Amino acid sequence: MSAREYEVDYEVEIEYESQQRDAREHEVRDARDDEGREREVPAHDGQVRQAHDDRDQLYERLAAYEGRAAATGGRGKDPVNEPMIRHWCEAMGDTSAAYRGPDAVAPPTMLQAWTMGGLSGHTDGTGRSAAYDEMFALLDGGGYTSVVATDCEQEYASPLRPGDRITFDTVIESVSRRKTTKLGTGYFVTTRTDVRADGEPAGTHRFRILKYRPAQREKPVDPPLRPRPVINRDNAGFWASVADHRLLIQRCTDCATLRLPWLPGCNACGGAEWDTVEADGRGTVFSHVVMHHPPFPAFSPSGEGGPYAVALIELAEGVRIVSNVIGVPYDKVRVGMPVHLEFLVTDPDLELPVFRASEGG
Repeated sequence: MSAREYEVDYEVEIEYESQQRDAREHEVRDARDDEGREREVPAHDGQVRQAHDDRDQLYERLAAYEGRAAATGGRGKDPVNEPMIRHWCEAMGDTSAAYRGPDAVAPPTMLQAWTMGGLSGHTDGTGRSAAYDEMFALLDGGGYTSVVATDCEQEYASPLRPGDRITFDTVIESVSRRKTTKLGTGYFVTTRTDVRADGEPAGTHRFRILKYRPAQREKPVDPPLRPRPVINRDNAGFWASVADHRLLIQRCTDCATLRLPWLPGCNACGGAEWDTVEADGRGTVFSHVVMHHPPFPAFSPSGEGGPYAVALIELAEGVRIVSNVIGVPYDKVRVGMPVHLEFLVTDPDLELPVFRASEGG
């Protein structure tokens, strides 16, 4: 049987080869002078090239790698084991009894997990082949330096059980001709990994990526705006208090439990009645992440969409709120940093609670 685990679906603007061929022929015709001599013309990506070069030369070089090994004699770092199965099932919310007990099997979709090298990679010499690295060097050298995973397909030959030793081989199965997508122009590369358990076929994993040159996007004339909060009858009071430069926390009138964000009922006792207390504005960074991609200029102090910190702030009252930390560079935010509440006018129609790093924090 086969299963498609996930797929990133985006619009392909020039999909069919006939369209690409017509476009290339049109470029060649337009690139000759009255006497039929070739002249240099600008390519669509702004680079200058000879019109007779239809930029398929790179594809021809890439296609030569089809069928070549990307990894040979690979070995899973660990045998199939119950702890990894349990962690996977907890992360996926899969409670099937088939994955527990003395006769447990591994979830079929874990097929790739047993072949992965982790952060340190495969240090036993069974990692990526020289041919694979050469192919990617060609793409990088052609300006196709960005990458996005698009989809994977799996076929299962036999169930994997705790104790099975995993080996695998990976081959470069196919390279597409040049495609233009919303992300940019590039090539789809598909690899196929044949997985074995104790030497017997267990399944096949196909993984497809797009190596591409990002499309040039015009900067908007108007400054970017932050997304609007969704305001409804359950949280309207919270946003009304923000407009008054107050941060109100809900309090259950039955058990006095505080809650933030606002909810229609108490998650401790189920009580429906509540009142509010005003936060005094003091807090600490409980945890945080740094957003690198996708760029979102509205969240970046520079307006260029660069990295910015998103923090979970624990207020002095004991509840937590997701917000931005201001007053320090994104890479200086740390867990335990003391902060205090401010209100940031992001545009004429939006004001948000944010937290400034306190002096000496």
